[in-house]
Amino acid sequence: MNISEWQINLREENLPLLEALSLRVPAAPKAFLRQLCKKQRVTIDGHIIKADHTVRAGEAVAVKASQRWLDCLEQSRIQPEQVLYEDVQCMVINKPAGLAIHRAHGHDDNLLWRVQDFLRLRGETFQVAPIQRLDIGTSGAALFGKGHASISQLGQMIMDGKATKRYLALVSGCITSPGELSSAVPAKGSIKESLTRFKPVASVDEYSLLELELITGRRHQIRYQLANAGWPILGDTRYRGKIIDGMDRPFLHCHHLSFKHPETGRSIEINCPLPEDLCRQMKTLANIVIPLPMASEHFQ
Repeated sequence: MNISEWQINLREENLPLLEALSLRVPAAPKAFLRQLCKKQRVTIDGHIIKADHTVRAGEAVAVKASQRWLDCLEQSRIQPEQVLYEDVQCMVINKPAGLAIHRAHGHDDNLLWRVQDFLRLRGETFQVAPIQRLDIGTSGAALFGKGHASISQLGQMIMDGKATKRYLALVSGCITSPGELSSAVPAKGSIKESLTRFKPVASVDEYSLLELELITGRRHQIRYQLANAGWPILGDTRYRGKIIDGMDRPFLHCHHLSFKHPETGRSIEINCPLPEDLCRQMKTLANIVIPLPMASEHFQ
């Protein structure tokens, strides 16, 4: 039987379980959610919990799926486990590969529209906007601001370089030592100096899994610099990456995002696990499984 699983976040903390479920799956009628709890199909940290139970941030929720539950998930636009972090001012969404952040030519569906629909189902009609960019073919953690003031504050935080963004990329080449990629990158019609730090997570034969930290944030920066270094990302045909076993997108994933909340000063750390397609590809190519953090949030 399919099970939906996620963690309670700050937006949901101290709410009754019923209200927390409604925030995650806003297309589901509350009467239906109440019945799920009554039928013992919802657990928290492995324990059957009543609908009026007060939830705490970090608790693990699991729901045994039914066809109606699956229909509600589809109608909600954003899956419960995609919400990696949320408070009243911002949220971090796990973006799938192949989906644009904004509307793009040939890509009418986009993550911003899905988030807007998700919030409208909740009855929340404030402005929402993506704060940082991920390419269409890149998966992983994407930060959104909620409300004009928060969007402005978070945007300034990103521009000032006060957020840490780390990516995982599987590249051609055996790389065994950490280093930096410092070079000029085309950006908005000009050439700008750019810096990316990297360290190898694993190297097998002719491939290496790298963790990369963006110090500057130019468009296609990681892809461009890795290709120029002679280590193109697998699946990235634009930058001479190999196509293996039908891989149809770059092996590039934003797996970590951390920042100090500009409103509260709280330190936020988000981990976003590799999606299944990249895990399969890595195991197929290198015959290894790399231990990586599960989806999680940390705040203090």
